[in-house]
Amino acid sequence: MDALHIFTTGGTIDKIYFDAKSEYEVGEPQIDEILREMRVQVPFALTPLLRKDSLDLDDADRTLIRAAVAAAPERCIVVTHGTDTMTATAKALADIPGKTIVLTGALNPARFRGSDAMFNIGGALIAAQCLPAGVYLVMNGRVFNALKARKNREQNRFEDAG
Repeated sequence: MDALHIFTTGGTIDKIYFDAKSEYEVGEPQIDEILREMRVQVPFALTPLLRKDSLDLDDADRTLIRAAVAAAPERCIVVTHGTDTMTATAKALADIPGKTIVLTGALNPARFRGSDAMFNIGGALIAAQCLPAGVYLVMNGRVFNALKARKNREQNRFEDAG
């Protein structure tokens, strides 16, 4: 059984809302609690890297993410990430050899009832262990080649870019 390394970068999955006017901040990573609730049995390391909305990520942040992923001894990598710029980060990770890198996030915060966070994280953990080396997105029951996917903002979902 391959060990996993999970990196957190923030995004909707970790957002905390304070009022009905959508005032929020990106809080502590929720994945540790989610993994305990799901009773995950695969060994994993967890490294919080950033606590940012993905729209606030810049090239320096992507360089940090890339360096951390490349330096990780594990072959199987999961990165939690905001959905708006997930594909840009995937492109920054694309040429890291010998690793299966899966980015995932949530369209609703993990703290919300009915959030897709648990489902997406579960799918990402499995995909990271089963897929060949490369970079993928796992969202809402689908696995995408991260370099050929896009977020459809009108329908609030990911799809093949063509």
